[in-house]
Amino acid sequence: MIQRKSQREIELMKEAGILVASIHKKIAGMIEPGISTKEIDNFVEKTLEKYGAKAAQKGYQGYKFATCASVNDEICHGFPRKEKLEEGDIVTMDFVVDLNGGLADSAWTYEVGSVSEEAKKLNQVTKEALYKGIEQAKHGNRIGDIGAAIQNYVEPFGYGIVRDFAGHGIGPTIHEEPNIPHYGKAGKGPRLKEGTVITIEPMINTGGWQSKMDNNGWTARTKDGSLSSQYEHTLVIQNGEPIITTEQNREDLLDL
Repeated sequence: MIQRKSQREIELMKEAGILVASIHKKIAGMIEPGISTKEIDNFVEKTLEKYGAKAAQKGYQGYKFATCASVNDEICHGFPRKEKLEEGDIVTMDFVVDLNGGLADSAWTYEVGSVSEEAKKLNQVTKEALYKGIEQAKHGNRIGDIGAAIQNYVEPFGYGIVRDFAGHGIGPTIHEEPNIPHYGKAGKGPRLKEGTVITIEPMINTGGWQSKMDNNGWTARTKDGSLSSQYEHTLVIQNGEPIITTEQNREDLLDL
């Protein structure tokens, strides 16, 4: 069942979104060859503690870290680690914040130093696909409208759209109904309604869409070893339109 949020819940989630976006903007300035994803994970956890927030995914189904850090061919749920990022890597940092019971979830793929044209193009298309999907997240539209918009934009580039992971409802728990696939048919699926809060988070590969799981039981990577990119926002449908709670281009970000 899709739970629509009260105005109080939405305001709490918007506050959490400001913190998430502020942290991502800070991470963007930290990413360079030689930094480790464990250092970034430590920064995120300390910042959340400073602002009285919690890393919502830490402890969720046994997950041990404040962030997910997925490098190059890793699709999602990569573990933060001490190995240094290298010139040309791409890394997706994904985390969920719980601030006074309000949740916000956002992933962003960062380029480490100078990256290949292949990686740049993949990131550009994936980010644009995210916003194509968000445009369809309106009151009265269907979930299939989101997936179709993403699929119709991405597939002409020859990229694979990951099928094994999807966006989702959020708040007061991390994952709620509905699932939001990043492919599909327009006009199909449950209707989106006022007060619905969801994530849209396309995971796009330069190769095939198929994934495989690492032995740690968490990290998914491309089956063919191709690069993978992910961009994610949390949004709420208000006054019929999608309002992004984790948008980074805003004036009310925190000075971390």
